[in-house]
Amino acid sequence: MVTCSEDGCEEEAAVELHVPWAENRPVCAGHARVLSRQDGVVADPLDDADDELPEGAS
Repeated sequence: MVTCSEDGCEEEAAVELHVPWAENRPVCAGHARVLSRQDGVVADPLDDADDELPEGAS
C-alpha cells in the first residue's frame, strides 16, 4: 500500500501523476482529480488501486 504523496494526506494512493516539470508522484483519487486538471499532467491508475477508484475509471 502506497500513501498519497501530498502533504498531510493519509489516503491510499490510487493514481500516479506524470508531471512534466516535477517528479512523478502517487496521489489519492481526490488529489488526482484536482491536480490532473493542470496542462500537461497525466494521471495513470495504479494497478493495485481498483478499490480506490470509481467504477469504470481503471
